[in-house]
Amino acid sequence: MTLGYYLVKFGDSRKAFSLQETTLPALSEGFARINVEAFGLNFADVMARNGKYRDAPSLPFIPGYDIVGIVEEVHHPDKQYLVGKRVAGFCRFWGYAKQAATPVEALVEIGDMNADDALSLCTQGVTASYMVDFLSESRQGQTALVHAAAGGVGSLILQLLQLKGIRTIAKVRSNEKAETLKKINPTYTLISSSGSYGDEVRSLLNGKKLIAVFNAVGGATIKQDLQLLDSGGVLFLFGGASLLKAKLGLLSLLNFVRKTGFFSPIPLMMKSKAIVGVNMLKVADHNPTMLTYHLNYCFTLYRNGHLAPLPAKRYHHTQLAEAHEWLESGKSTGKITIYWEDLL
Repeated sequence: MTLGYYLVKFGDSRKAFSLQETTLPALSEGFARINVEAFGLNFADVMARNGKYRDAPSLPFIPGYDIVGIVEEVHHPDKQYLVGKRVAGFCRFWGYAKQAATPVEALVEIGDMNADDALSLCTQGVTASYMVDFLSESRQGQTALVHAAAGGVGSLILQLLQLKGIRTIAKVRSNEKAETLKKINPTYTLISSSGSYGDEVRSLLNGKKLIAVFNAVGGATIKQDLQLLDSGGVLFLFGGASLLKAKLGLLSLLNFVRKTGFFSPIPLMMKSKAIVGVNMLKVADHNPTMLTYHLNYCFTLYRNGHLAPLPAKRYHHTQLAEAHEWLESGKSTGKITIYWEDLL
């Protein structure tokens, strides 16, 4: 038996979760069981809590995508050395529990590494690395736009782009968020809380266009981004944060789709532009070696001093509702981490 936070109701975070004892399923071949020290929040968790994440299981279920802890058991003949090791891991739900199981390929040894940083490099780091890997070194000197640049994924995208010599426009909503990016030092920082930012981006580009856009917002921003994109450019879509504002059920969803637009491949082909949708759960399900590669790549860059997550905001597990509220508010920066033991 173990303890875990079940999502039992959609909506208000203070009513959505229930801490319950639960029976651990039998460990599958190729999996490891981890005694969890801390777990991370991701925006997909907020979407799931609001009933707007299609890949979430039916209620009730235990959410959570990334964990840090000690390996208790391994069901793999060649990975027994992991028992007793402290690891970080990417899991397919079940992260909000004191014990979790995940494939051994989704784990990386971390020794005494800071758990906040390790959690930042799991779901968020892997997502950022997977997308930036699409862009070759030939893009050096060109410019990419990063929405929600002070978030956990956005701040890592900025750094990975810089490693490739790509100039960056970090789009944030406030001066406070811009301040958090000073150490990362993006080429430009665009502070814009309005829905229209195209003219500001064009002014920064001085007649040129973008080679890539990283968009976790969706909705009307997609049309603007495509207009700003150069031939040969790529628009990466990895979230739909604007859908959270929709309060009218199906009508709001249809309005979200309307604002997003319907895209024929013909204009994209004629203008040599691409749209890449990113869902790391699907990538992990169908190409686990890709997940393993990017997980290890992020931790290697971190250890070599080339990738540094923004400072995380820590919560005790009894503050899970408050942590969700903070992430949903749009005011957060970096990673939000939840600890089972008392914070020092």
